[in-house]
Amino acid sequence: MATRQNSTNGKPKSPRIQVVLPELICEQLTNLANNESRTVSNMAKVLIQEGIKKYFEREIKSPVSENNLNTDRFRNELEKQSVKRLKRAPQKIRYYKKSE
Repeated sequence: MATRQNSTNGKPKSPRIQVVLPELICEQLTNLANNESRTVSNMAKVLIQEGIKKYFEREIKSPVSENNLNTDRFRNELEKQSVKRLKRAPQKIRYYKKSE
């Protein structure tokens, strides 16, 4: 969990995390930071932000959201069906699928 500290003037600092990186990734991160005239910490922050953004963009396009759309369509089709009064308790529930 990220830790939050207070600065000397009492305002809360941004949350801090600690990450252990393999040597190669640390060197690559340092090189990227030098190329863009950033600190290593700031470069890590930028890369994490970009990764999170891409992750959520990919999640929106994932098949899970297609399943949600299918569920919504199914629900809408059920709600469009006319309501029929029952003479007795139903023995079997039937869902009518719209033929295409």
